[in-house]
Amino acid sequence: MNTPFSPRSRSQSVRPLARQRHATLPFSLSLFASLLLATSPAWAAAAPRLKTDNSLLPADARPALTFKPIVKKVTPSVVNIYSAKTVRQTPAFAPFFDDPFFRQFFGVPFENIPSERRERSLGSGVIVTEDGYILTNNHVVDGADEIKVALADNKTAYDAKVIGTDPQTDIAVIKIEGKNLPAITITDSDQLEVGDIVLAIGNPFGVGQTVTMGIVSAKGRAGMGIVDYEDFIQTDASINPGNSGGALVDAAGRLVGINQSIISRSGGNQGIGFSVPINLARYVMERLIADGKVTRGYLGVTADAAMTCENILCGPCCPSAG
Repeated sequence: MNTPFSPRSRSQSVRPLARQRHATLPFSLSLFASLLLATSPAWAAAAPRLKTDNSLLPADARPALTFKPIVKKVTPSVVNIYSAKTVRQTPAFAPFFDDPFFRQFFGVPFENIPSERRERSLGSGVIVTEDGYILTNNHVVDGADEIKVALADNKTAYDAKVIGTDPQTDIAVIKIEGKNLPAITITDSDQLEVGDIVLAIGNPFGVGQTVTMGIVSAKGRAGMGIVDYEDFIQTDASINPGNSGGALVDAAGRLVGINQSIISRSGGNQGIGFSVPINLARYVMERLIADGKVTRGYLGVTADAAMTCENILCGPCCPSAG
């Protein structure tokens, strides 16, 4: 894994207190209110045909002794993604030798060093439609000029093209040309509860498809500084480099998240992994397929403090108040 909501708008109303002497409300509204509406043009692609199942799991369900039937059902939908891109490398002192003055005296000392190299990476993805749409992470395919997708059997490989990417949520949609592909069933990730059993499926370290089990450790994780829009599902199911873009499924084998990143001091799994909820990933995917991008509205508002404290008068009550 290279390193790993629908947007919520908050409005806050501040009312000045009637008896507050220094209640100032310089609510400087630099309101060039650019609310951009995401509209779908007439030529937009048809909505993908997804398999969905939003039924609730039984609240009194006993823990399963084996997840073999679920794994057999789900693993064909999880693919390995191999990407490559050309990276231009600049020697450490090259900027100095771009100057004609330096070249006049020193020549070009790095002219025998290749200026470009091929960078390869691997990740995972999830087939979400029978005609070949695949959900993955943006950082798995970012900048790639060559993408190969290998199915779970490791016998079938396809060239893939990027349909759209959204760096702000780290979601990307790619497509392979195929028919009757093993599309996964999607459910409502809002129904997940902390403590629910989940399985993480992907291709860690390129060793091959791997399944790990854990629980939902937390929901709505944000403020991690990973991407702009964060509403992560946190899980202790083992997630490692190469799992990026893989599936997080519930105990019924339904897709609830796209594995995205981990917090680790060693580079490996330490029990803190994050997945993008499928409700968010699905919203982004549908926008990317329809429009090629995700358009979001925003309101340019800056606000000063509603109340300011200019002075504190210490009287006999100060020591008692602490």
